[in-house]
Amino acid sequence: MYKLIIQAPEIATQNLKRLAQLAGANQITAVRAGQLAHQAFKLSPAEHTSQPTIAAFCSQAGYDYAFVPTTAKLADIGLIVMDMDSTLITIECIDEIADMLGIKAQVAAITERSMRGELDFSQSLTERVALLAGLPEHALEQVYTERLQLMPGAETLLKTAQANGIKTLLISGGFTFFTERLQARLGLSRAIANVLEVIDEKLTGRIVGNIVDAQTKADELRKYQAELGLRTEQVIALGDGANDLKMLAAAGYGIACHAKPKVRAEAAYTLDTTGLDGVLAYFD
Repeated sequence: MYKLIIQAPEIATQNLKRLAQLAGANQITAVRAGQLAHQAFKLSPAEHTSQPTIAAFCSQAGYDYAFVPTTAKLADIGLIVMDMDSTLITIECIDEIADMLGIKAQVAAITERSMRGELDFSQSLTERVALLAGLPEHALEQVYTERLQLMPGAETLLKTAQANGIKTLLISGGFTFFTERLQARLGLSRAIANVLEVIDEKLTGRIVGNIVDAQTKADELRKYQAELGLRTEQVIALGDGANDLKMLAAAGYGIACHAKPKVRAEAAYTLDTTGLDGVLAYFD
């Protein structure tokens, strides 16, 4: 049995009724009214076979939709695993670091292709980091304080999760300089990322240790899940790039957030029009 979750900044009543009809649902219920920065409704019970029709309707209307098991409850979730760049935060940190050297366009083009799955992530990261050689370390602080912003809905999601005893893991193909600060700021349970080598207060253009790639993300999710004694359906994963796909597939609820086309196509769930607080609408 499924419930159909419809979300958007504004949802017309006539569209809700039409969606309920298409999904074979006889109940329309507002979800977490007053808690989210957008509108969300639950249509139940919903026939999963209506998915192609629902997808077409929502695409045209600009709505996010999700067929979620009717048994999904936030109280059953034990772990949320999330990517950092363009998921928890609105920027790609490496692109903004590159801007300090006047090479943002060059680096951003590589980042975009990597996130789309057109380039090997580890190789492309090594190439991009090499271009940062010689940059003073204090430029990273400038990126953090002046350019880094949380994705809309992030604080609502995390505060609600923490209030419900849910553990949080931030795992990024980005850099510990940023993940460690976000962990402290947001009270995240764990944070894992790449370490930029710094000598004489300047970036060397190298990464220390193994690169956090797609497989690492999936492995660390499973490791923490096992440590917590959780079932797969008790884990949520959020990401936007091709290097998040294995992590999303390893979770019970793998959600592509404002993601690249390849990721939207392969992920079980997607959020395109709402913030990260849209995750909460899935769960009673």
